Amino acid sequence: MNRLFASDVVGLIKPRIDAHTLGMLSFARILQDCGLTVHIADEAIAAEVEHLRQGSLPPEMLLRWIRERHITALGFSYRLDPDTGVTMFAALADALAHANLLARQGGPIRCLWFGGLPPACDKVLERVPWVDAVFRGDETPQEILELVGLPAHLVPAEISAELSYDKARMEFGTELVKTGTYRQVKPVDRSQSPGFGTWAERVEDRIQHGIARGLPPLIRAHVGPWLPDRHEAVALFLDWTRRLAKGGLLDVLSIGSSQLTQSRFGDDWDDMPNGGGVPINSPAEYRQVWEAARPMLVRTYAGTRNVPAMARMHEASLDICWHALSFWWFSRIDGRGDNTVRQNLEEHCEAMRYIASSGKPLEPNVPHHFAFRGCDDVGYIVSGYVAAKTARHYGIRTLILQTMLNTPRYTWGIQDLAKARALRTLVRGLEGPGFKVFLQPRGGLDYFSPDPEKAKAQLAAVTAMMDDIEPDNPSSPQIIHVVSYSEGFRLADPDVVEESVRITRHALDLYRALKKQGDMPDFGHDERVRRRTEELIGEARLMIDMLERTIPEPYSPAGLYAMMVAGVFPLPWLSACRDEFSAAVSQKVQFMDGGVHVVDDEGKPVSVRQRLFRIVRNLERMGMAPPNHLPSGAGGASRGEPQ
Repeated sequence: MNRLFASDVVGLIKPRIDAHTLGMLSFARILQDCGLTVHIADEAIAAEVEHLRQGSLPPEMLLRWIRERHITALGFSYRLDPDTGVTMFAALADALAHANLLARQGGPIRCLWFGGLPPACDKVLERVPWVDAVFRGDETPQEILELVGLPAHLVPAEISAELSYDKARMEFGTELVKTGTYRQVKPVDRSQSPGFGTWAERVEDRIQHGIARGLPPLIRAHVGPWLPDRHEAVALFLDWTRRLAKGGLLDVLSIGSSQLTQSRFGDDWDDMPNGGGVPINSPAEYRQVWEAARPMLVRTYAGTRNVPAMARMHEASLDICWHALSFWWFSRIDGRGDNTVRQNLEEHCEAMRYIASSGKPLEPNVPHHFAFRGCDDVGYIVSGYVAAKTARHYGIRTLILQTMLNTPRYTWGIQDLAKARALRTLVRGLEGPGFKVFLQPRGGLDYFSPDPEKAKAQLAAVTAMMDDIEPDNPSSPQIIHVVSYSEGFRLADPDVVEESVRITRHALDLYRALKKQGDMPDFGHDERVRRRTEELIGEARLMIDMLERTIPEPYSPAGLYAMMVAGVFPLPWLSACRDEFSAAVSQKVQFMDGGVHVVDDEGKPVSVRQRLFRIVRNLERMGMAPPNHLPSGAGGASRGEPQ
């Protein structure tokens, strides 16, 4: 493998059709922060690369770009179809060789890399065996630097210090999995909790019982087998449910219901396609699940149409332990439902009124959906706060604050922790008589490696971060949503779910013990985390204050819709409704300092005050703000046309 030197110039390319950009941006930023020059190919070259095939015409623009930019290390990324990616990369390698651009031919290209899905990486190693490195998408920043062979002296001390948190947690997780001691974890006895396992048991009672007795957090996991035959799938799920109930390791069963369950409940599905999940289609089947789950608490997804009616049905047939709503999402904007975004907000707010009357908690499933589509860290935090305050506005008395860590998966641990703390701090500030918040962190959906042993270590590593969110509170987190380690390669069955729970429980206990003994660095009180948390809180508060001063009834369907239209939440990777939310789509983001930031056309950070200027102008245009209602200090922003 050829190693990078300080004098190397890196070029990064990907076909235009592949919208997965943040991985490349984060890769580029890490190398730039280490002092290397990095160029990312423009749209014209990206379009040319799409047509690369064996025997195709030479990619003249790409070859000219390599020569003119004096590129010595070239990376190619394609994270869609593996076979197509391999074909393109092999054709690229041939084109470089034909043009005598490889170092072994006396050309400038010393290093050649490929980034793609794991099957594509395996095939590239066979097809182009002289490739210097392949990137499967599950690499930590530290592993990236090792794979490209960057000498340690080129890595700035600040970056090394930042990445030390991630490295320490992964080493902790790897050792935990290697020893296998997590397999000795036993179920927690919660049988003395009020109403344990009965209809009308409250999750709040089970939490408070655990806190009073120093028990581990409640453990929730998502379970949902799929089979072509609907009745066989439901029967299998009932069997899985009984197995998990008997095992005693799981406190909260989250039903992974099918898309048809959410969108066409009670209809005759005939030959409608089902994208996976448990195809439950009657209240009677939900009642069967509840009975099979004793003594676990049970919950499920909200509907994507007739949301208030579905919430009432979940109460009556399932005694759902808490409800979850996604506000803007699970609608036309992401293809998960038929509602427009405005209709969705209206139905969700109506559903919240009903949920409040039931006395059940609400879990807003919001910030990570924005993050999936490129939202910056401040927008992520603001969206979570706005959802929580809307819930309180509609009478919800108990909030389950879900915090999805590792989202996007390239986020550095220090930044991830600061982001989680900032959201927790702002939402906890809403607490008071009649409004209580419980923290429920989880691992990211696309965080886990397709390699089982590495994924287990990652699960332990992210559990350690959960403990650092509120390090001075021994009863935090109150709930852990365990994402099964098999998330990256196959559906989790009861054995995988229970092993994942054991890893999580043991990681939490061991991490706390090691910190107490001084055998693990105390990152929970790290000055960088404190400083970055305060910065994020300050920026988020600036945004929130402006929204509350400017938008009439901000915590209403109209107010929430106006936030989206005005561009409060950047969504550069939104795939649907792009014209409707053009102010969100048009914003650019960049990976900087381990997190996601809004940038201008030159890649420079855009301050929150500059963003507020544009947002207010957009609100004025919508009739949602009085003319010249600019936030204090925003006058120095660029006075271009509203986005």
